[in-house]
Amino acid sequence: MSAQVPSHLSDLPIYKQAMQIFVLSRSISTYLSQDLSYLYEDGQEDKNIYFSGDIVQQSVSLAPEIINAELHRHTDKKHKHAASVRRLTNRLYRNCKRLETCNSNGKDFLPLLKKELRVFRKLQRNWMMTL
Repeated sequence: MSAQVPSHLSDLPIYKQAMQIFVLSRSISTYLSQDLSYLYEDGQEDKNIYFSGDIVQQSVSLAPEIINAELHRHTDKKHKHAASVRRLTNRLYRNCKRLETCNSNGKDFLPLLKKELRVFRKLQRNWMMTL
């Protein structure tokens, strides 16, 4: 995420929100992974640890997809990237719901991430109309 972003794109509200979601999901995942990294007595690991990694990977992909949609000239390519943003947002929300059932104190922060995702979805609807 250290690549240079054109200044007009970094000022977009949807881009700023995507960056906030990335920071928040990374923090939550770090907190969750400390609680979920143990092994059960039978040697099995907690399956929820994978969902904690998924929220980071999906949130990392949001901002580049927004940038790609903004930089393409052709409408069909713009809509392809916008659809990817929509899919990532839906997966991210679904994984948050899955993590809410895990055995960790970090799950208390998931409603905050879900709230940010709802704000992102509103921005996303407006943004998609401008493409």
